[in-house]
Amino acid sequence: MKTTFPDVSISTERLVLRPYEESDIPAYADMMNDEQITAWTPAPHPYTADHARAWVHTASRAERTEGRGIALAVTEFLTQRLVGGVQLHSTDWRTRATQASYVTAPWARGEGYATESVLAVARWLFHDQGFERLELRTAADNTASQQVAQKIGGISEGVLRNAWIARVPTDEGTWTEARTDLIVWSLLPEDLEGATDQMDEFGYASFTELP
Repeated sequence: MKTTFPDVSISTERLVLRPYEESDIPAYADMMNDEQITAWTPAPHPYTADHARAWVHTASRAERTEGRGIALAVTEFLTQRLVGGVQLHSTDWRTRATQASYVTAPWARGEGYATESVLAVARWLFHDQGFERLELRTAADNTASQQVAQKIGGISEGVLRNAWIARVPTDEGTWTEARTDLIVWSLLPEDLEGATDQMDEFGYASFTELP
């Protein structure tokens, strides 16, 4: 049974999703220090260039080679600028199910890039990789992430109570941890029909397996 994703590049009309590269390190470190990403992800804070280097060269690649999922940098097609990231993780190869996480750089918000990139990954996952379920988990107060789940056609399945630890800024300029609920969303192959308008808007060009 196949237990790893191929090394792949996915293209839409505006974006290229590809493995992380050395040149991504400065922009990735800047992106991961954004307040919204600090608040809703477990990424180290402050996020240093060394953290970014370890992710680009080791951790992101191990996600694929060790069978857990795949991590892709999201870049603009025209400028090649890093605008976000999409990661599949917690993959169950027997049930053909996996989870998706995504972040968007502060300099790229409001453009629909998260929706476009997650939708492209979902289509590749279902149509090329033969998967049957994509799951997303969003913190209860993370409305931006919930909007992405809704726009790609995700179905809300319920709430995992007290299942996540978010971070909240303090008056002193530091961060403190706070427990929160997680909303569980699922996307099945047939649910992509509900995202037809999004697919028409963003397009889906191609994917290429890398040597």
